[in-house]
Amino acid sequence: MFQAASRAMSEVFEQPFRAIFWKMLGFTLAILVVIWIGLQWLVTHFLGVAATEYGDGASWVGWIEWSISILTGIGAVFALGFLIAPISALFAGLFQDEIADIVDQKDYPGDRPGTALPFAQSIGQTIKFTGVVILGNLFALFLLLIPGINLVAFFMVNGYLLGREFFEFAAMRFMPPAEAKAFRKARGGTVFMAGLIIACLLAVPILNLVTPIFATIFMLHLFKMLAAERQRTVGMPEQRMP
Repeated sequence: MFQAASRAMSEVFEQPFRAIFWKMLGFTLAILVVIWIGLQWLVTHFLGVAATEYGDGASWVGWIEWSISILTGIGAVFALGFLIAPISALFAGLFQDEIADIVDQKDYPGDRPGTALPFAQSIGQTIKFTGVVILGNLFALFLLLIPGINLVAFFMVNGYLLGREFFEFAAMRFMPPAEAKAFRKARGGTVFMAGLIIACLLAVPILNLVTPIFATIFMLHLFKMLAAERQRTVGMPEQRMP
């Protein structure tokens, strides 16, 4: 498992995955700029209403305008920082099959390639994954605001959720959904430990931007390892197409 994680981390910064990362980051920054502009418009609009109602000459209006500008600026920085990971996860989810195809071609050229998920199922997986990342970041924010809460809870929750989502995505490229879930449950301990590795990366600011790409590569390598082990021990086929 750790060999698969190390291998995935070394591949994240290779050219094909860098290209996906830059596209993902570009989309993310574009959305954040739109959100920033929207926030600035709302502040300006409400301050304009207050100035019109109470008069531009009211001294306290100027103080309120200055204070709100400072507070919204600080709040926007934190809010946008929080939104980076979920928004990047949303766009990364749209590129998951592209990431997986690169891994298949580059690392497993002799194996039967995985099959991309149907469009509707892919969108569903993307939404689910984005929800998982949002939940993880909200939980992290909650822990930061309340001193004394053990960080173990953050890693336990995210280790389970991230491990489940990414492993099932990798498995469903080679087997039906029900079998993929059963396979994940059968190797639940290993998948959970792999999820903890992903959660550790998610907890690191800036570096968490590559979490979706790393996790997709990592879980594909892990799936291949576990599928090969299953084939050796029980003689089942390594890959089954849906």
